[in-house]
Amino acid sequence: MNFPVYYTLKVAKSKIAGMGAYATCPIPARKKIGSLGGTLTTIRKGRAAAKNRTTIHLVEFEDNKALDAATNGNDLRFINHACEPNTYMRIRGYHVEFYALRNIKKGEELTCHYGETHHEGKLKCRCGSKNCVGFL
Repeated sequence: MNFPVYYTLKVAKSKIAGMGAYATCPIPARKKIGSLGGTLTTIRKGRAAAKNRTTIHLVEFEDNKALDAATNGNDLRFINHACEPNTYMRIRGYHVEFYALRNIKKGEELTCHYGETHHEGKLKCRCGSKNCVGFL
């Protein structure tokens, strides 16, 4: 499968969590940034693999499938959660696409509101937004 990223990103230490994906050039509002790379697996196998990792790069779909971005992933897997994000995620079939919500400046960290997570509201959010809801 082809997982294109249309804007060059830099992966570096994040103030939010672990590593982050940063824009190396301006990204205009509403533009597609790219598709998350990974390996299609079952939710059960994806969760089992994630237990042995320090960071989780897993998107679960409704039909017991999951995209494990830790294997065959691309730089989009480093987009961290934020309560006031600059990107949004769109799921089309088994593809996870990211789009710019607004103009993104060169050097800005890409963030996305994850929505429901397997953390079930128990993981402290560290996005730093003044409107942060506190937990994922």
